[in-house]
Amino acid sequence: MGPTSPSVTWRTHSTLVLLALVYVFSFIDRNVIAIVLEPIKQEFGISDTLMGFLSGLAFAILYAGLSLPLSRLADRGGNRRNIVAVCCGLWSIATMACGMAQHFWQLLLARMTVAVGEAGGIAPSISMVSDLYPPHRRSLAISVLMIGPHLGLLAAMVAGGWIAQEYGWRSVFLFFGAPGILLALLLFCFTKDPGHGVYDKYTASKNKKVKQESFFKQLNGIMKVKGFIWIAMGCALAGMAGYGYGIWVPTFMVRNYDMSLAHAGISFGLAGGIFAAIGTIFSGLFCDKLSKRDSRWQIGLPIIGILISLPMGVAFMLWPADAFWMIGEIKIPHAIVFAALFSFFNCWWPSLSYAAISHLMTSSQRATGAASLNLFLTLFGAGLGPLLTGTLSDVFGATFAGEGLKYALVATMMLLLVSAWFYYKGLSPYQTRMKQLDNDEVEAVENAVPPTTINDPLPSS
Repeated sequence: MGPTSPSVTWRTHSTLVLLALVYVFSFIDRNVIAIVLEPIKQEFGISDTLMGFLSGLAFAILYAGLSLPLSRLADRGGNRRNIVAVCCGLWSIATMACGMAQHFWQLLLARMTVAVGEAGGIAPSISMVSDLYPPHRRSLAISVLMIGPHLGLLAAMVAGGWIAQEYGWRSVFLFFGAPGILLALLLFCFTKDPGHGVYDKYTASKNKKVKQESFFKQLNGIMKVKGFIWIAMGCALAGMAGYGYGIWVPTFMVRNYDMSLAHAGISFGLAGGIFAAIGTIFSGLFCDKLSKRDSRWQIGLPIIGILISLPMGVAFMLWPADAFWMIGEIKIPHAIVFAALFSFFNCWWPSLSYAAISHLMTSSQRATGAASLNLFLTLFGAGLGPLLTGTLSDVFGATFAGEGLKYALVATMMLLLVSAWFYYKGLSPYQTRMKQLDNDEVEAVENAVPPTTINDPLPSS
């Protein structure tokens, strides 16, 4: 960070914390359906395949389709704070509407409206965080933002399971939808958009050129960035395994261990949420340190995490169902240890991948770059992962009576091997791109007039 760069203040950190809280409830509202799949299925009388469509593809189509134009708006100078706040309010109201649905088609419509709102959440947030913090602190800052899914998982599984058990599945959506409305108001009242490129002043002319490009030209340019497509495909395959796992494991625990929704939620939520949050922060700190020596660690650490997590996930699925501890009235499977280890290592790839994309792009490409990555992750991961797992569960159920979901989850987990290969292919292109950007920056600094000092890191919107 040069002398003309803005300082990181308490206000910077408070904005990051508030954005992280928004992402916590984004992930709760998106995935709380996982804990109530079984009672919804029983009430509406639908198959695992259709439940996979409701929880996955129905959400993913709209989410992916709208995330790119909303991120384009953010990159072209739209107020990112306002975009996130409005979208947060919309998805929160839609989540509450899920709890009021009396027919399957009403639930499906409300679920798709949640997707419309959440399409404008994460990409503008990542873009904001990239302008709040200098490059050498971005991996950790984005990792803080990305603990949102894991804290959201913890809240959704633990509290959601208990609420569903005591008050019914509809109350879960009403309870978790309401806080997002308050968060949207807090964003409006207490945060400001930091402005584009405050740490990239020497590339201002390049950013201006990008802003003037058409949407499809910019999108085409992003797809051609060295390393992007390999990272995106790695995310897509890891996302298919991860979303299939996250959506269906609570149901697996209910079926495999004969657990109540509340106890399944507590076990999976604590193992998944806490250990994943720790792993996310650890990977960000570790990556910031290692990447100073060699930029390839930004991609190398996701590979390591994925390969370690795979056997942990398979062991969790195949461990004997009659091996468990009793803590009071709560049944804790021995296999939950492997679920915790899976969560710790498998969460390395999301935050480090988004940070890698923020490094590869100029400031006026970051929201669209993050949304493009999200497109792969959402369509393949959130869209096809739960659907594939549900379909395989129906198929395997005909052969393995009562254990179709177990073997469906194991089969989906094998996609992690393909994901690791894609990340490996991205190592060299990523390093080449980073060297190119470093050379461009040095050349620009030598030829440019230094920019005006920025005194306020969060200028008025």
